[in-house]
Amino acid sequence: MRRPPHDHAGPPIGGVLTRYLTRELAGRILTAGAILLALMEILALLEQLTPILERHQGLRGALYFMALHAPLLLGSIFPLAVLIGSLVMLVHMTTASEIAILRAAGLTTPALVRLMLPAVLGLGLAATLIDDQVTPRAELALARWWNLTDPHPEAGRSFWFRSGTTLVDVGYVAQGGRELGMVDVYGRDGSGRLSRVAHLGGAHYANGEWTGTDARGLTVLPSEVIPAPAEPAAEAAGPMRGLGWPAGLRPDDMVRLSMDTPPLAASTMVAMMRDRAPSTQPPAALRTALLGRALTPLTFMVMLLLAIPVVYIPPRSGTRSWLPVWCLGAGLLFVVFQGLLQALGNAGSLPALAATLPGIVIFTFAVSALMLRIEET
Repeated sequence: MRRPPHDHAGPPIGGVLTRYLTRELAGRILTAGAILLALMEILALLEQLTPILERHQGLRGALYFMALHAPLLLGSIFPLAVLIGSLVMLVHMTTASEIAILRAAGLTTPALVRLMLPAVLGLGLAATLIDDQVTPRAELALARWWNLTDPHPEAGRSFWFRSGTTLVDVGYVAQGGRELGMVDVYGRDGSGRLSRVAHLGGAHYANGEWTGTDARGLTVLPSEVIPAPAEPAAEAAGPMRGLGWPAGLRPDDMVRLSMDTPPLAASTMVAMMRDRAPSTQPPAALRTALLGRALTPLTFMVMLLLAIPVVYIPPRSGTRSWLPVWCLGAGLLFVVFQGLLQALGNAGSLPALAATLPGIVIFTFAVSALMLRIEET
């Protein structure tokens, strides 16, 4: 007796469908991602084109900026690319009666989702790898180049960072992180109380050492404050370490610390949370970012699920149905909802798990309930 060709018909049919859906879905997602990336690159370049030209970087500088900024933009538009690519493919399959043919062959909607998951989860893992390894390096190289070509680095913003129990205020960074201006170092004891203060007019990195100028310091005791005399410039390299300057800092570390919200590798975030690396971000923000990155493949899966309802469009309705628009709106709502929760997690108002997982769970159950209701009717 011949077995009907449903979704469990065996490796040949299942393998053909999986390869076909993976190829088509990945192709449409990458196409949508390339279009969105081009649009975002144009907008980012228009915003920074004037400073690039003022620094006499020309076309080469513009292309260099676009190349290094692409990984960060790709990470932000990839979830929407998954949604749009899935919608385009499923709408085409529905209006071309391919979904009706698959249903007649016994393929259910959950089975269709399972066949499409390899492509989405594979792209999710690739996006996670890019966010963790490529984006931090590209943004650091871009920030270093931007700082090196800055004609007036002293006009840059000041920033704080912490390294263990030491707090440091840096006025500005120049020469790609090798020059620092107006540095204040605040040392604390084990209980968090201020124990020493050091002021440096500037600092320079050479031969693996930071050399300070105009070094002055204060030692804070429970009963009095003892000022330290200014150190000669020739002996400034030694006093920087003696005044509590964190050990192991490199120019790249200073460039990264000067950035507003630098993308970080997972290993760097773990080192920061363990006080093994200097940081400008609170531990809550690091935990939220780390967990959010780990859940990237599940985020892509939710975007796929949000596109699935379009398979219920009657073929005769064609592109006149508003269902794809509603699915796209649901995807944008998911992005906004996740962004709101992550903002609360970054501020420490929510635990990292509560700032990343609820959106995925809520929207997954909502779409699953909608599909079950449609299947029943």
